[in-house]
Amino acid sequence: MATTESIDRFMRLDEVLHITGLGRNTIYRRIREGTFPKQIRIGPNSVAWRQSAIAKWMADPNPGN
Repeated sequence: MATTESIDRFMRLDEVLHITGLGRNTIYRRIREGTFPKQIRIGPNSVAWRQSAIAKWMADPNPGN
């Protein structure tokens, strides 16, 4: 049986904005620059981010610095 900690959930943009403290434009600019996790298409008009990818980014938002 999977525990809650092993479930990787999808996070929508509003939640990503809240958790990271970044603005919408900043997130999309950083995606283009390759410095923020890319979103995943979950429907015809819907995207989300994996919680694990955001957590990993938050642990080290500036790798190589």
